[in-house]
Amino acid sequence: MRKWFIIIALFLVSLPLYSQVDSLRMGYSVQGNVVDAATGRPLESVHVSIPGRKQATVTNSDGFFILKSNQPISVVECSYLGYRTQQKKADETLRVALQRENLQLQEATIISGDARSIVEAAVDCIGENYCTQPQLLEVFYRETLKKRNRYTYVAEAVARLYKSAFNGFIYNDAAALEKSRVLVSQRRTDTLSVKTQGGPTMAIGMDLVKNTQVLFNKEDLALYGYEMLQPAYIDGRLQFVIRMYPNALVDFALYNCVVYIDRELLSFTRVEASLDMSDKNKATRMMLVSKPFTLRFVPQECSVVLNYRLENGKTRLEYFRSTMRFACDWRKRLFRTHYTAVNELVVTDVRPEATPIRRQERFRSNDFLPDKALQFYDPDFWADYNIIEPSESLEHAIRRLRK
Repeated sequence: MRKWFIIIALFLVSLPLYSQVDSLRMGYSVQGNVVDAATGRPLESVHVSIPGRKQATVTNSDGFFILKSNQPISVVECSYLGYRTQQKKADETLRVALQRENLQLQEATIISGDARSIVEAAVDCIGENYCTQPQLLEVFYRETLKKRNRYTYVAEAVARLYKSAFNGFIYNDAAALEKSRVLVSQRRTDTLSVKTQGGPTMAIGMDLVKNTQVLFNKEDLALYGYEMLQPAYIDGRLQFVIRMYPNALVDFALYNCVVYIDRELLSFTRVEASLDMSDKNKATRMMLVSKPFTLRFVPQECSVVLNYRLENGKTRLEYFRSTMRFACDWRKRLFRTHYTAVNELVVTDVRPEATPIRRQERFRSNDFLPDKALQFYDPDFWADYNIIEPSESLEHAIRRLRK
C-alpha cells in the first residue's frame, strides 16, 4: 500500500477533552531547555531519555521538554543529529547546550562503496537488525492542522503500540488508545471536508524499515538513483549518508530520500523521505482519499522523518514526524487557502511484557480520532503523563480553541 499519510477531517462540533485509564502515571519529572551551544537557538525534536531506562520524550519547537518516570531521575541524556550526545545531572530545571559534532575520521577509516549496494545490503540485513521479539510500546501522538498561520485543529493521544517481531509483515501490529483529546475550531469557515491517508495507526504503516512494501523493496529500489553524501555521527556511531532520488518514469509518485545507515551493523538509523511533487496529479493520488467534487486540492509537500533507536544490538522505531502542506479552493472562488498538517509520534516507554492488543481495543486504520475521543473525558490531560509538551504557539492555539 503506497498511501501513507494523515487523515484530516474537520467538523462543526463541540469537542471537550478526553481520557480513559490511569496506567501511565509518573511520579518523578525533570524539565528543561535544549539549545545550540554556539548560537543559543532552541533545538526542536531532540531525543531526551534516561540512560539505562526506557522512558523518553522529545523537545518541542521552543526546545522545551518534560521527562517523567515512575522512579527518581538522576541523569538525562540528549541526542540530536549533527550534535554530540550529552548526559547531564538532573535538576528540577535544566539548560542543555549541545555542541555540533566535528566529523573526525580515524586514519584507517575508509568511507567507500557503491551507494545503491549499501542500501540494498542494509535492506537484506533488516531481518537481523530489526527487533526480533514483539514489543509493547507506550507512545504519545499529536496531529495538528493550520489554516494559513492559525491552528484550527489539535488532536493528541497517549496510546499503546504493539509491534510484532520482524517477519516482513505488519498485519499483526496494532494500536490502542489509553487517553486522548481533540479540539476543533467551530468557525464555519474553518470546516474542511478533505481526507488524506493516515491517523494514529500511521506508526504501523509508516515504519518504513519494517513495512518495506512502501519503499525498501527490490522492485522500487530499482527506480531510484543513488548518491553518497558526507558521513555523519548519530549517538557516537558513524553513519553512511545516502541520497535516493527518482530515476524512472512510472505511473505513481516516487520519493526524494536521505537515509542514514549504521556503518558497522548496516542498520537503518534515520530516514528522511519527501514525496516527489513534480507531477501534481500523481502526488494527489498518493495523498488524497476523498474530497467534495467542486473542491480543488493542490499538493505542495508531503514528507516524513523517522528515527530508529539501537538497543542491545537491535533497532526499533523511536520517533516520527510527518508534514503535509496543501492548498484548497472552491472552483467559483478567487483565492486559495493554504493548510499545513503536522503529525508527531514519540515512543515514551517500553513495557516489560509485550501483550498483544485485543481486537476490540484496536484503533483501525479507517478510524478517526475525534470519534474515539468522544468516549473519554479528562480536564487535566497533561497531569503526570510523559508527553511532547506543546510549544508556546500551540498552547496559545489550544486556549483560543477552548474558548
